Amino acid sequence: MNTNSNSYTIIYAAVMVVIVAFLLSFVHSTFSSRQDANVELDTKKQILYSLNIRDSKDAEADYKKFVKADMLLKGDQLTENTGKFVTSFENDYKKNGNLHVFVAEIDGQTKYIFPVFGAGLWGSIWGYVTLNDDKDTVYATYFSHASETPGLGAEIQSYAAFQQQFEGKKVLNGGNVAIEVVKNGQAKGDINKVDGISGGTMTSNGVDAMLKDCLNNYKSFLNNK
Repeated sequence: MNTNSNSYTIIYAAVMVVIVAFLLSFVHSTFSSRQDANVELDTKKQILYSLNIRDSKDAEADYKKFVKADMLLKGDQLTENTGKFVTSFENDYKKNGNLHVFVAEIDGQTKYIFPVFGAGLWGSIWGYVTLNDDKDTVYATYFSHASETPGLGAEIQSYAAFQQQFEGKKVLNGGNVAIEVVKNGQAKGDINKVDGISGGTMTSNGVDAMLKDCLNNYKSFLNNK
């Protein structure tokens, strides 16, 4: 074949495109399952953080040990999630209407874990709120973010500075979701209020809205004692 001809150039280019496409497909299929497994493991770690298990050496084993069930809320009752493990609860809710509740057991006591998601100042924020078996008292929380300002809004991810304040707070007041993030210094021991982050007002407001918006979806379950 004449290597200087147009037909040779076209055939050569076509063959190279097929080879590159095959290689890209192979790489994607090879690493996609590993990436999915890593995302799932990271989600399980975050759920464990919301149980105050923050130094796990084997997150997969600890998740199986402490988290007893992945449930879906139907009305005011829980049914088992028979589908695959979900890592984007916002996506699953918006696409499928699914409200997940994880049931855990710590020291013989039942805990309910609720995924929450919303928007901060610069991007997505999300987390997990764990309640005691009274479905009202906060046992622990975990919050994270995509792009909040370091030293300010990003402090929602700090346990000691922000998340620890939620422990022992009440989610409900008169049957309504009343948990609230207020301006720093204004909680004043209120059982439903938590101080926001100084200098991170917009992110604090985002957490407040996230808690109200998401937990209100579970109100019938929370009130079903």
